[in-house]
Amino acid sequence: MDSFTIILSAVVILFLAYVFTNQKQHNYKNFPPGPKPLPIIGNLHMVDMAKPHKTLIEMSQKYGSVFSVQLGMTKMVILCGYDTIKDALVNHADEFTDRPHIPVFDKIEKGHGIVFTNGENWKVMRRFALSTLRDFGMGKKTIENKIIEEAECLTQAFKSYGGKSFNNLTIINAAVANIIVSILLSHRYEYDDPTILRLMASINENIKLLASPMVMLYNSFPSVVDWLPGGHKKIFENAEKFHSFIRSTFTKQKEELDVNDQRNLIDVFLAKQQEGKPESALYFHNENLTTVVGNLFGAGMETTATTLRWGLLLMMKYPDIQKKVQNEIERVIGSASPQLEHRKQMPYTDAVIHEIQRFGDIAPGNVPHATSQDVTFRGYFIPKGTTVIPLLTSALKDGTYFEKPEEFYPEHFLNSEGHFKKNEAFIPFSMGKRSCAGENMAKMELFLFFTAMLQNFTFKAPPGEELDLTPTLSSTNAPKPYDMCAIPRS
Repeated sequence: MDSFTIILSAVVILFLAYVFTNQKQHNYKNFPPGPKPLPIIGNLHMVDMAKPHKTLIEMSQKYGSVFSVQLGMTKMVILCGYDTIKDALVNHADEFTDRPHIPVFDKIEKGHGIVFTNGENWKVMRRFALSTLRDFGMGKKTIENKIIEEAECLTQAFKSYGGKSFNNLTIINAAVANIIVSILLSHRYEYDDPTILRLMASINENIKLLASPMVMLYNSFPSVVDWLPGGHKKIFENAEKFHSFIRSTFTKQKEELDVNDQRNLIDVFLAKQQEGKPESALYFHNENLTTVVGNLFGAGMETTATTLRWGLLLMMKYPDIQKKVQNEIERVIGSASPQLEHRKQMPYTDAVIHEIQRFGDIAPGNVPHATSQDVTFRGYFIPKGTTVIPLLTSALKDGTYFEKPEEFYPEHFLNSEGHFKKNEAFIPFSMGKRSCAGENMAKMELFLFFTAMLQNFTFKAPPGEELDLTPTLSSTNAPKPYDMCAIPRS
């Protein structure tokens, strides 16, 4: 018997009496159909924990585009396919705009921040984040220049390896992190700085642990699993270290704050605290500041860096596509620094970047939603507070909208004349009121970093190394660790 089986058995025994004597079964008329759950574990035995989204896609073929599944004690509704997801998140935006209570995040964030909060707190914090990100250059020339400068630092770091193989994880993560850090802290870290290495390691470890069996158990049975050893303990430890860094940073900035010279997002937040308005005390408190900065740091680094790492892996896998991108860069940009204005003249490169995002499928299960009120959706009754999973992977790989959904095929975003064409099912940033707040900045980063890398290097696998496009086991779809050779282009 392995340790996981022993722990699972202990949890089951402890909960048997509680569940069967205290649990009230709620049966709703016209609740979405789904597989019959077992006591306590629900449908966990049916789900491939390494690739849960794959299992859910298979279930949708039997139960339809709106169905239910029970993981542990939690009943949830799954939405599959672009049309269904758009119907819920756009046409019924108000009814599907909440976040569910997820014990691991409840303990870390306590209802603060942007990502896992609801109601007026979420509205105020999201509005603040969007306006402040715009004020500090999101979508403007100021942040474009920062990305161009950082892309130059990244290419210099690649050149230092002299064409020899290396792992790009830390370098790319640090380069991308520096963009959001410039807005949050007015700072830039060298790629080997112990502080940024420690922060990135905590975030990356937590992203992996969120998909671990013990964390899934914790989310089903928090009061019992809380005292057991496991990944949930490490997540809380990492989160506290990260939050401690943020608190010490804004405490220092508070001492030197000049409301007439607000240098970064933390300064703007601290100035809001001093305005003396009712909203200042209600929402602009230190707990929200800590969590908002943590949310933006994590989201601003992880998904964009992971997409770029998928991009380099796919360029090595498909050298003909890499060469076409480089030819377009030579034709349009030459040896000058890539600028955002070049993108409209580079349909093939733009299509390749979109296809990297689609194929990489970074957040296959999306961030969970919840119903904010009772709702009848596509003929089914979904009560208030139900966890809802809009499966982004089912849109990004929707055969109705993408000709070759399982293949890497840039032509998904090109018309017959070679011009870039939009595809409405391309929703890697989700959609509706909970869509990614940093979408515009992420798009800018992807184009500028990717073109700078392909302009300066040809990427090849180390001799004898097989390129594996299977994602690693994590709460996001990241490529497995790989080494690469960045061969300078003359």
